[in-house]
Amino acid sequence: MTEIYLEISKLTDKFRNMAYGLTSDKNDVNDAVQELMLYLIQMNPSTLKTIYDNDGIDGVTRYGAVALRRALTSPRSNYYYKYKKYYSHIDSLTSAVTYDEMETGETIPSKHLYNLPNELVDNYQWTSLEKIDKALESFSWYDSKIFTLYYYECNTLSSLAQKTGISRNSLFTTIDKVRVQLKDKLSE
Repeated sequence: MTEIYLEISKLTDKFRNMAYGLTSDKNDVNDAVQELMLYLIQMNPSTLKTIYDNDGIDGVTRYGAVALRRALTSPRSNYYYKYKKYYSHIDSLTSAVTYDEMETGETIPSKHLYNLPNELVDNYQWTSLEKIDKALESFSWYDSKIFTLYYYECNTLSSLAQKTGISRNSLFTTIDKVRVQLKDKLSE
């Protein structure tokens, strides 16, 4: 398999040239080729070996070309979800100015990361967390500690069960009970 992966790594420039046939944006080309390489490395080794054994590196190149075209044109591809969808959402947040000047003097369209508005962070989230902390003080130490470990330290139920020695079902029941009671207390 190492031989196949080494041959695939040599195809990077070829895949970049193919991607320029679909888009002229250098960043899109680099991101799509990187995503393709990741896809080829993570795909089922037996499938990749079969393609390589049947058609050699040309078969892998054709397979990669189809995957690359699909990545750049399909709204259901992994590339679209990782890059295009995210950046198009950011683009909707940008200012309405048509063109801006960067510090380098380069003219760029307004739909760019450099044009994100400089908004102040709202303290709403922090005040909500403070309300939750204050409400948790009225719970038993066990309930508040389990809730804190789960939500604030981002543990999963399985990892928390493993760390504490408490069953997943018991943890779930406790966390769900505290969550419901917190909703009631905070809505008052």
